[in-house]
Amino acid sequence: MADVRSALITGITGQDGSFLAELLLEKGYAVTGISRRDAHAPLGSSEHLREEIAVVTADIADRDALSSVISSVRPSELYHLAAPSFVPRSWEEPAETVGAIAATGSEVMSAVRRTDPSIRVFMASSGAIFGDALESPQNEQTTCRPTNPYAIAKLALHQLVGVIREHDGLHVSSGICFNHESERRPEAFVTRRISRAVASIALGLQSELTLGSLDAVRDWSFAGDIVHGAWMMLQQEEPGDYVLASGIPHTVAELARTAFACVDLDPEPYIRVDDALLRRAEPARSLGDPTKARERLGWLPTLTFEQLVERMVKADMRSLQAAGPVQASP
Repeated sequence: MADVRSALITGITGQDGSFLAELLLEKGYAVTGISRRDAHAPLGSSEHLREEIAVVTADIADRDALSSVISSVRPSELYHLAAPSFVPRSWEEPAETVGAIAATGSEVMSAVRRTDPSIRVFMASSGAIFGDALESPQNEQTTCRPTNPYAIAKLALHQLVGVIREHDGLHVSSGICFNHESERRPEAFVTRRISRAVASIALGLQSELTLGSLDAVRDWSFAGDIVHGAWMMLQQEEPGDYVLASGIPHTVAELARTAFACVDLDPEPYIRVDDALLRRAEPARSLGDPTKARERLGWLPTLTFEQLVERMVKADMRSLQAAGPVQASP
């Protein structure tokens, strides 16, 4: 009987960690997730997988603890997804953000180097590293001009991947992931805030949807497709960096209109713009070019933008209906 491949995931409780764990389980992997909390604490988005995965408790910023986990699990693949992801919070604690992203990612790579350099590693970068880019769409060669602490930290980690890969010969790849969403995305993010609000409005539980800029352009994909791209990267003989994105631009206004269309409502009476929600340091346009991933990995998104939005709105409808009668907002 062939040996079962094993994978270690940091960030197992998040949106991406849950979709990746599902994918790897489908492919026959033994999956272990690292959680900072007690192994018996709620697993967030991966709670439904509790009986199918192993969970270990460790602080991935702790060098000895991380090395101990890797030595114990002996994964063939390690996916480093754990990191702060809500950009506005990075302004509140920039030093903490840089440490949580760049320093911790460096520790993960160092632990692999010390423990078992044959482990293949995926590092989650972000399309935010391009920031106020001089070209659109952005590809792997685009000059980076980050505009916030989160993006700066992600760029530092992305660059560390390149130099460590070159210096130590590790099979470590960086996925430059543009915005990717699902019904498991926290409600602080605009996509989920829209889908939840639209579902609430359709059910008579809410009267309006408040947004900042309606003109901001983003490249939204399904989170499940993005983690599939991450897996494909680690199946390559040679490591590399890949943009994972849909390559199709949409505005926040389009997102809202598409969501309202899912419940057969005209969005005009319900949308209110609040200048207090504007992110003035954010680029107005973020768009990825996935040509390299498509041509070298054979990666293609499975859900269209419209299908993604519909999936999110329907999931929020089910969730609100399952919660039972709720008093409508004034």
